[in-house]
Amino acid sequence: MRSPEDIIKRPFITEKSNAEVASGKYTFIVDVNATKTEIRQAVEKLFQVRVLKVNTLNYEGKQKRLGVHVGPRADWKKAVVKIDLDPKADVYLIKGGKETAGNKKYKTNIEEYGLTQ
Repeated sequence: MRSPEDIIKRPFITEKSNAEVASGKYTFIVDVNATKTEIRQAVEKLFQVRVLKVNTLNYEGKQKRLGVHVGPRADWKKAVVKIDLDPKADVYLIKGGKETAGNKKYKTNIEEYGLTQ
């Protein structure tokens, strides 16, 4: 299993992604071979938030030239992660049919993203 720091490379900050932060959508550049499940687990572990949905987009690198030298840019992958803005405690049934709530606390935003709401 790869570490979360290997899966999520950096935030992808644009005007559109800044506007989507208010609705709980955060955009990251992730490893090209990362799956949606790995991205979900990495975001939940790094930022202590509950992830509702992960959308991914694959981009192919463009051909660029510098003088007579021609070469491709690297392929990359973008992930749009929707987090739960109103997380509730998990409720479990224990022996005897009684309900108990989980004690894990989730955040409602990602402060490390570089933005304030």
